[in-house]
Amino acid sequence: MIQSMTGFGKAVANYKDKKINVEIKSLNSKNLDLSARIAPLYREKEMEIRLKLSKTMQRGKVDFAIWIEKNNLQDATPINATLMENYYRQIKEISASTGIPEPQDWYSTLLGLPDVLLKTDVEQLNEEEWEVADGAIDQAIEELLKFRHQEGAALEKKFHEKVDNIERLLHEIEPFEASRVPKIKDTIVKGLEQIPEVDYNKNRLEQELIYYIEKLDISEEKQRLTNHLKYFRETMAEDQPVGKKLGFIAQEMGREINTTGSKSNQAEMQNIVVQMKDELEQIKEQVLNAL
Repeated sequence: MIQSMTGFGKAVANYKDKKINVEIKSLNSKNLDLSARIAPLYREKEMEIRLKLSKTMQRGKVDFAIWIEKNNLQDATPINATLMENYYRQIKEISASTGIPEPQDWYSTLLGLPDVLLKTDVEQLNEEEWEVADGAIDQAIEELLKFRHQEGAALEKKFHEKVDNIERLLHEIEPFEASRVPKIKDTIVKGLEQIPEVDYNKNRLEQELIYYIEKLDISEEKQRLTNHLKYFRETMAEDQPVGKKLGFIAQEMGREINTTGSKSNQAEMQNIVVQMKDELEQIKEQVLNAL
């Protein structure tokens, strides 16, 4: 089944006082273009995260983000009250002895002095928390893959519709193709008859007509295009990423349609070729989204 490169996945996990958020977005791209925004605590796992994403995403412009929300009350930095009082007494004494005015905003002054705000230890990532975070990443990836499969099913339906249309239009050419040989012959003969002094060899005329008709024959183009349409359908059914392959097949289909158009010397045939090109162009636009 076809997968789309467009997708979105989100997951939230809780660990103690933390809420771990994970979001993954993907759009179409020729190769894997991975951008990651990782909370500082989890940066030591960045290579592991990137490897996991590259194995599952394969292609597309992927934006990954993991961040933490905490309880602000539990995150408040402790104040060294004893040291703050000591600073306060010293400043009062210095002001009294020197005449220097006391601060108007004591709190701003005291809180800005060295070591009044206690330094907290740098947080270390433990295995228990990483298991929770890693599980959230897996869940977000799973949600994104579901989204890709849903979009891919819509793409596959559209491709079948367009391929069927091209095949139908190809059959519509056949009546005009069969009738153009007598038309060409009749046009040439009538043109020669309008020149009385010209005497032409009918056998030679037949030979030239056969050569001319062979140059306009589209039997090979029709057969090759039919084969490409069949191969396109078979490729869609493959259980692997087929976007690039479908793009190459679409290019080959375009070559056969263009050649058919260049050999079509009737307005009706050319109109049908234009419709085939329109259907193929829609395939080419959508195949860029296929994984």
